Amino acid sequence: MCQNHGVAYISPGEVEIQEIAYPTLSIGDRKCNHGVILKIVATNICGSDQHMVRGRTTAPAGLVLGHEITGVVIETGSDVEFIKIGDLVSVPFNIACGRCRNCKAGQTGICTNVNPGRAGAAYGYVDMGGWIGGQAEYVMVPYADFNLLKFPDKDRAMEKIKDLTLLSDIFPTGFHGAVTAGVGPGSIVYIAGAGPVGLACAVSCQLLGAAIVIVGDMNKERIAQAKSFGCETVDLTLETPLADQIADIVGIPEVDSFVDCVGFEAKGHGAEAHTEQAANVLNAAMDITRAGGAIGIPGLYVTGDPGAKDKAAQKGNLSIRFGLGWAKSHTFYTGQCPAMKYHRQLMNAILYDKVQIAKAVNVQVISLKDAPNGYKDFDKGVAKKFVIDPHGMIIN
Repeated sequence: MCQNHGVAYISPGEVEIQEIAYPTLSIGDRKCNHGVILKIVATNICGSDQHMVRGRTTAPAGLVLGHEITGVVIETGSDVEFIKIGDLVSVPFNIACGRCRNCKAGQTGICTNVNPGRAGAAYGYVDMGGWIGGQAEYVMVPYADFNLLKFPDKDRAMEKIKDLTLLSDIFPTGFHGAVTAGVGPGSIVYIAGAGPVGLACAVSCQLLGAAIVIVGDMNKERIAQAKSFGCETVDLTLETPLADQIADIVGIPEVDSFVDCVGFEAKGHGAEAHTEQAANVLNAAMDITRAGGAIGIPGLYVTGDPGAKDKAAQKGNLSIRFGLGWAKSHTFYTGQCPAMKYHRQLMNAILYDKVQIAKAVNVQVISLKDAPNGYKDFDKGVAKKFVIDPHGMIIN
């Protein structure tokens, strides 16, 4: 049997490459004849992975990481009808059965059949069903006919693989944040966070026709990356209030749409820019979003945060000015992005040169053995999206 190696979480701040079991068409005692085994072409490091690696979740030692997967099918289960050996496919980070009430409604981020603990599952993530992660050489993907997006032309897809690998998570997630915040032609948008999801959201807002896309961060390298493809930016380390910085750009201290691409490890503003204030982004959203505006929240929030500084936040309880949001009739949209809702359309946008998402998020391809260094660099805040190439199949 082929060897398999994967990136495993060891302890806060530490991951390592370990030899792991070659995948089978099963998880525990559960048979997955509806699944396939992939030889992984690209698998990406995500900010959500960093939450675990920083020790901000209850992730167990030895957890194989990775939920952003693109690969070639090398084995199919007996119940797989339409996906074939040799297909190059994108794997949505949500695992969905295609049979439950939520899946049939298109809410694949909260499938009720793939996680005994709660609705929703993902590869290589704590409390998300126990599915093995894809920062590895090979991985098993269940419910293949439903979940997988087959690229229509393998050679053409490989030419754009650094863009297409982002369909597994951050491009649909950023797009979902924009859509749920009501972004459309002529919108004025503020995006909190210039990490990879925030940058993907900014590109999505441009694709949707926004008039002004403003990205806020405190990392100057990431701010520069947002500027590189036409975004306006605000520097949250400055003492100037966010509303005033918005007014300097658009003339008034408010926006039509706000997208939170930061999540529960949010920091303060100005002198408190490096002090954790988990509710800061949500409160800023209600402050600068116009009355009747919408707030999309693709940034991750958790039910338990053992690394939080106060007891309320450790249980996912945040002190937000909900009365302000109520008074302004804001719409809030939370939760995992249902990646399948968008990935085919975004694939076409990539294949037909309507967007250059890899350039916008500054993709850097690394080997599997370099993944631990990738995690360290990403944690330092570099303005890069690390794409792991386990088999040396990507041409730089």
